[in-house]
Amino acid sequence: MKRILYCTILALLAGFSLGAQNVSDMIISEVLVGNEDSILDDFGRHTDWVEVFNTSMGTVNIAGCFFTDDLSDLTKSSVIKGDNRTKIGPQQSAVFYASGNSHEGTFYLSFKLRKGSTLYLVSNDGRTVVDSIEIPADYPAGRSISKFHTDPEDIRTPWTDVKASAPTPMSMNGATNQKSKAQALKETDPYGFTLSLTAVSVVFSALIILFIIYNISGKAFSGVYKQRREERRKRKAAKAAALAAPAAAGMTPEVAAAIAMALDQANGNETYAAIALALDLYLGGGIHDAEPFVLTFAPKGSDWNNKNLNFRKIPKK
Repeated sequence: MKRILYCTILALLAGFSLGAQNVSDMIISEVLVGNEDSILDDFGRHTDWVEVFNTSMGTVNIAGCFFTDDLSDLTKSSVIKGDNRTKIGPQQSAVFYASGNSHEGTFYLSFKLRKGSTLYLVSNDGRTVVDSIEIPADYPAGRSISKFHTDPEDIRTPWTDVKASAPTPMSMNGATNQKSKAQALKETDPYGFTLSLTAVSVVFSALIILFIIYNISGKAFSGVYKQRREERRKRKAAKAAALAAPAAAGMTPEVAAAIAMALDQANGNETYAAIALALDLYLGGGIHDAEPFVLTFAPKGSDWNNKNLNFRKIPKK
């Protein structure tokens, strides 16, 4: 049982830690093809760029993920590992430049963007497509293709509203001055006591539920409940036999009740022995007590400790 609880605690803690590193929370939030007057890359060029955005409340490391515009080659351009800048904070974004040469730096793709194509973000397993965005062949020059969440006041809603807009690299699309729930909570609880208390409560509640489940299932599989049902059945049968037999032999109600009380404390096969012994003593006159509801059995001597029986008999000549 202790091993199961320890494994459960480790699994829950691992689940919380993995939740803070979930690549599936990343989206391709904005794409600009035909960059003429937007941001410059590290080499002072107006290079086309792709913006990815972390929609979660935890930090996500996208190192080892891939970008591609070809579903037959999901690992076309990889995100270099070993750069701390690939750790994207909560509700933060990062810009990758589609220069066609990934050797220029961590945030450079090995291919260029094309209008009329679809850009994909692939997980670090090289197989799972995390998000995609279609680049129209005829969208206006100087505009970017951006994703917006369906409810401007709640970032957790799906980012399915895709349209051309003014380029806003390194910032949330459709950001307003209204504070999000996370920002409001950070102001009211800057040290995170509320979140910590909630997390601890969830963990301990889960442990209590699992303990109850393991306890019930363990007794069920070990046959404890079945054994208890069998014992109750035997006791009922013994009581019924104890009450029926004295009536046939002409016992008084007091004696029958006394026998029933004695049988109620019996266990297993001893129940039937107690029934037989009580009836035999009563019918044979072995009961010497006058008080009702009490049965006393006089002990009978035994030769089990008689040392004389241990001597070896010498055969007669």
